[in-house]
Amino acid sequence: MTLHDGDRAWKGFDWDVMDRLYKKGLIANPRGKSKSVVLSDEGLQRSEELFRALFTRAK
Repeated sequence: MTLHDGDRAWKGFDWDVMDRLYKKGLIANPRGKSKSVVLSDEGLQRSEELFRALFTRAK
């Protein structure tokens, strides 16, 4: 829900959460000066699946 530039998300999450996502390969290394993080292809796919499951109605 907070994607920009196609594959980036703002880093407004707890650092422990960001580290777990990084260790699972769902995002690029969150450490650095950038205010956003790059989602991996797997991270983008998984986030879309979760969004659809949690925020859309089945037809």
